[in-house]
Amino acid sequence: MAAFLRWFRSKPDDSGPKAPGKWEQEVLELEAEAQRAPRAFQATPLNRAGDLCLRAGDRPRALSYYGRAIDTLLEDGQREAARGVANKIIRVHPEAVRTLCTLTWLDLAARHMATALLHLRDYVAAVKGSRHERLAGNQVLEMARSVTHDEFLHAAADAMDQLGFTSEAGLIREWGAAGGSPEARAQPGAMAERCLQQAMGSNAGRGNGGTGA
Repeated sequence: MAAFLRWFRSKPDDSGPKAPGKWEQEVLELEAEAQRAPRAFQATPLNRAGDLCLRAGDRPRALSYYGRAIDTLLEDGQREAARGVANKIIRVHPEAVRTLCTLTWLDLAARHMATALLHLRDYVAAVKGSRHERLAGNQVLEMARSVTHDEFLHAAADAMDQLGFTSEAGLIREWGAAGGSPEARAQPGAMAERCLQQAMGSNAGRGNGGTGA
């Protein structure tokens, strides 16, 4: 809880534009602070470093720091704080499909099905027509495999149709008619942890701020 509260005390510095070169030094200091900190407290300096880079106009570097903050938060089990920084990435880069994928997995892990449906829609819209459609299709199929929620299964099947994977869409509709995939029906209690692990995997190594699938 203490780590969670410290996270939400971290806010962008509103003291005005930084002098040339000063913000880079502050970012280096925050990087060093993150390396020294225990895992539970690493996200705060990484988040602040991202804020500084964003204010200085270095968006790619900001997205990289925010992505690393998500990694550390997920590894420490701070799901809601990870969701907060992921939403920050989406505000900066609305078509960051990797981050949209991570958010959808986090929604499923927390059983926030209404937002899961919204993020699934945005994820598919962002990736449609790109070279990442197959990777996205695999993600959506695994999402459908992990839930028993009827509306999400219908949406996942429609998403697969949009991406051009009609046979997979048909499989998901079969799962929907049966009340979920065999795995989801056999081990319903294990699905939340599975979704969290998938969220961690979908965000791992996203140094580019989450622009790929």
